[in-house]
Amino acid sequence: MDEYLCEQHLKELAPELHQRYCHSITRLFKVLDNYQARFPWFTDHTMLHSINVINFCNTLIANNIKYLNADEVYVLLMSAYLHDSGMGISEADYEIFCQNINIEHYSKTDSSESLTAIIRDFHHEFSGEFIKKYASQFDIPSEYVFAIVQISRGHRKINLYDEQEYPSKYTLSNGNAICLPYLAALLRLADEIDVAVDRNSITMYEQKHNSVSDHIFNMHRAIQRISIEQESFVIKFDVKGDMKLYDDIMQLKRKMEHTLFECRDVIHRRTSFVLSQKEIIAIGKNLF
Repeated sequence: MDEYLCEQHLKELAPELHQRYCHSITRLFKVLDNYQARFPWFTDHTMLHSINVINFCNTLIANNIKYLNADEVYVLLMSAYLHDSGMGISEADYEIFCQNINIEHYSKTDSSESLTAIIRDFHHEFSGEFIKKYASQFDIPSEYVFAIVQISRGHRKINLYDEQEYPSKYTLSNGNAICLPYLAALLRLADEIDVAVDRNSITMYEQKHNSVSDHIFNMHRAIQRISIEQESFVIKFDVKGDMKLYDDIMQLKRKMEHTLFECRDVIHRRTSFVLSQKEIIAIGKNLF
C-alpha cells in the first residue's frame, strides 16, 4: 500500500487544500517535540509517531480511499499530526484549558507531579483545547476545527457512538460531508497499534527511565514488527525466554483486541465503510 495514499489523494482532489496542509505541518515539528520537556521518559510522541499513525491509516483505508472526499482526508491528516499536541502544552495553557476539562478524580494542586499526571491522562482533551486555541497558527480554516478537534480527541476514551459528538455526516459549506465516526475509529486504531520497536529512537531506549517507562520500552523492544494483513494484524515478537515479558505482550495484545473490536463495531454500525481486519495474531520467538 502506498505510504502516501492519503496525501496523494488530497493533492489530486484539492491542490490548494493540500498546499495548506503542507504549510501547516512544517510548523508542527517544534510543537510536537515540546512533550519531551515534561515527559523525557515517555514513549515517542513527536512527528515520527504521527507519521507512523498516518502510515497505518493509509493501510487501513486501502480501497476505501476512493470513497473519501478531500475534506475528509485533510481532516484525518491534520488530526493525525495534532492528536498528541496536548502532551506539550505550557503551564499557562494548562491553567486555561483545565477550566473546560473535567479532570474527574484529580484534585487540582500546584505540584508538578499532579500536573504531569493530569496532562498524561487527559492529553486527548488538552489536544482538543490546543487545536481550538491555535487553529489559525496552523492555517486551519474555521469550519474544519470542530472535525479535527473531535477526531484528535477521539484517539482515546471518547464515546465514538455519540451522534452529537461524532455525527456520521458533518456537512461543510461546500456540501461535502465528513464521516467523523470512521475517521476517529481509524485514528484510534492506528494510534493503538504503534507499539513496535521502531516507535522509539535508539537513543530513547538507551536513556535512563522510570519503572513505568522501562516496562513499556521493554515491550516495544521485544515487538519487532506490527504488520497489517488483509484480515488481521500480526505482531511478531522475541521475548528471549522472559516469561514476564511474554505475559506483558499478551496483555497488550488483549488491549489492542479490545480497541480493534470497538473500532470495527463503530465503523460497522455507524458508517458505510468497511474495516476488513478481524483479529490480532501474535507470533513469538525464543519463548521458554
